[in-house]
Amino acid sequence: MSLPSILVVDDSPSLRRMIGACLRAAGFDVTEAADGEQAYALADTAAADEAAEHAAFGMLVTDQVMPGMDGLTLIRRLRASARYAAIPILMLTTEHDGSIREQARAAGASGFLPKPFDPDALMQAVAALLAPQHPSSEG
Repeated sequence: MSLPSILVVDDSPSLRRMIGACLRAAGFDVTEAADGEQAYALADTAAADEAAEHAAFGMLVTDQVMPGMDGLTLIRRLRASARYAAIPILMLTTEHDGSIREQARAAGASGFLPKPFDPDALMQAVAALLAPQHPSSEG
């Protein structure tokens, strides 16, 4: 079985590149977006090119704090689409307030990883979210 395509969303170009490089090294196909609006447009356009009932991306890794559309809004908008209702979504954030974790879960995030993080922690969280027997990750 092939690895899912992952959409990585972060307004920091260096962090986006680091996340993408880690995922690509593990064999994932990665698409990068600079903010929630760009990510939503990519997800919507790519899904339109696929069969209507299938998501174009098999996983989303998103930052919370971004200009324009933030991570919570992006998650809510994607979860409103049947195509993206069940994909794993990992939220990354520098906000360590417990309420952001609760808000992320309520919005539909599958897992949460506080920044800063090391690449191993990222890969462990991704693996946990993609494993059928482990549907969520606290990070």
